[in-house]
Amino acid sequence: MPAAPERADAARNRHRILTAAARMVAAGGVERLALDDVAKAADVGVGTVYRRFGDRAGLVFALLEEQDERFRARVTAGPPPLGPHARPAERLRAFLHALVDLSVDQRQLLLLAESSSPAARYRNASYTFQHAHTSALVAELRPDADAAYLADALLAPFAPGLVDHQVRAGGFSPERIKDGLDQLLLGLLPHRDG
Repeated sequence: MPAAPERADAARNRHRILTAAARMVAAGGVERLALDDVAKAADVGVGTVYRRFGDRAGLVFALLEEQDERFRARVTAGPPPLGPHARPAERLRAFLHALVDLSVDQRQLLLLAESSSPAARYRNASYTFQHAHTSALVAELRPDADAAYLADALLAPFAPGLVDHQVRAGGFSPERIKDGLDQLLLGLLPHRDG
């Protein structure tokens, strides 16, 4: 039986809560993202926030999911080279480059989410999509390879702790990270250009 549609007032509250939380994060408040403060900023009761998201990790994952939905739409229906009408090698490179931008932009939220549930990264819809997409492109480019393993290997550099370390401690720019991924791809696909 399909789930009942969300009530209009519940949808409005969800939108207000996520909008308030996103504003707080944008203002640099990831570390201080407290549900009481989010409720106050959204002008809803704190119980509403707890019922809707459970805890701070639930709220963080909801924020990430909203951003990830937009990213998935760009990958599945956007223009080339990220979208579906590009050659596999170009598409894989564009996908990894777009993940760099997304990971750098979201790194504080991703760190917070990972610290609350370290293995959750691999169980959520975002990683499932990223892995399936990467695996399919690798399989198309290298039918002889273990595409599932190589997808994990290509996505491993996007671990939030590593991205944060590279940016903060290493001073890596997104362009430097992309260049490094390009070198990995050259090693993976030395004789095929898709």
